[in-house]
Amino acid sequence: MRYFIGSRVMSAKQYGEAIRGHWQIENGLHWSLDVSFHEDDSRIQKRNGGINFALLRKIALSLLKRHPSKDSINRKRYAAALDTSFLEEILTSADKLGDV
Repeated sequence: MRYFIGSRVMSAKQYGEAIRGHWQIENGLHWSLDVSFHEDDSRIQKRNGGINFALLRKIALSLLKRHPSKDSINRKRYAAALDTSFLEEILTSADKLGDV
């Protein structure tokens, strides 16, 4: 049995759907960032460094996900680190899609 306190009058089913929807998005993003970029292991603490790097990781993850290759995020990331032409392809693929 679970108890929740909320400011809206909703049925248990509606609360359950809202909570699961929120955590599904939240967990999906954080899981991806942690698996691909080991974000939870980051020890950046100087000034706004942690916030800035978190933003850069989210941008990088978004670009890697949009690239049409069927490889995993980790493989795309590794390939981009080894091959600057592939890195350029990833950076320009979002522009080709009209997203940037």
